[in-house]
Amino acid sequence: MRKALNALYQASTVLAACCLVVIASLVALQVLMRLLDGALSLGGMDPIGLLVPSLAEIAGFLLVGASFLALAGTFRNSDHIRVNILLQSVGPRVAHLLNIWAVAVALALAVFFTWHAGGLAYDSYAYGEVSFGIIPVPLVIPQSIMAAGLLVFSIALLDDLVVALAGHAPSFETVIKDDLVEGKE
Repeated sequence: MRKALNALYQASTVLAACCLVVIASLVALQVLMRLLDGALSLGGMDPIGLLVPSLAEIAGFLLVGASFLALAGTFRNSDHIRVNILLQSVGPRVAHLLNIWAVAVALALAVFFTWHAGGLAYDSYAYGEVSFGIIPVPLVIPQSIMAAGLLVFSIALLDDLVVALAGHAPSFETVIKDDLVEGKE
C-alpha cells in the first residue's frame, strides 16, 4: 500500500512539473514566433502574424493544474510553510497531538474543497461551459485537474493522519532534505 500511495504522490508531482514544462514551451514558442515575425518585418517582408492562440488563458489553466497537482508531493516533502514556534515550545507528546490536530483540520478543509471543486467540475460538464478565449476550452478540464489535485492532497493528509494516530511521526517530520538550496537537516 505504501508503494502505491508514494507512486500516486509522485505521479501527481510529475504531472505538475509537466504542466510547468508545457507553460514554458508555449511561452518560448510564442516568443520565437514573434521574433520570426519581427525578423520578417526587418527584412521588408510582411509578418505572418504567428501566435499561440489563447496562450494566457491556457497558461493560466496549466498553472492551476501545476499548483493543485503539486500539493500532495510538496506536503509529503515538507515543502509547505509551517510555523513551528508553538511545537518547539511544548513537549514531544503535546507537539505530536498538535500535529494530529493540524493534519485533521487540514484534511477536513481539503475534503471540503475537493467536494466543491468536484461539484464545480460536474456543473461545468453538465452545462457545457467553455472559456471565453480564442480557443473555447471546456472548463471541466482544468476544474477536473484541480479537483484531482485536491483529491490526491486529501489522500496524502489522510495517510499522514493515520500514521500520526498510530503514534508515528508524519511524513513532513521524517523527510530528510538533501539538496543545495535547503541543505541537510
